[in-house]
Amino acid sequence: MCVAALRGATVQDHVALVEIELCGELMIAASAAEGDRLSPDLIDEVLNVGQPGPPPERN
Repeated sequence: MCVAALRGATVQDHVALVEIELCGELMIAASAAEGDRLSPDLIDEVLNVGQPGPPPERN
């Protein structure tokens, strides 16, 4: 039987940690919001997502 070695306790997946933090922020916003759902605008605000602007002009 072959068993995979466990990683050390200090190994972290930084992308996963950021995703977990963002999910937590959404849960906090959802629990404080009125109504059944968060609006797309509020989700963007919580996740700090800006509205896409026009593409930059090429010279």
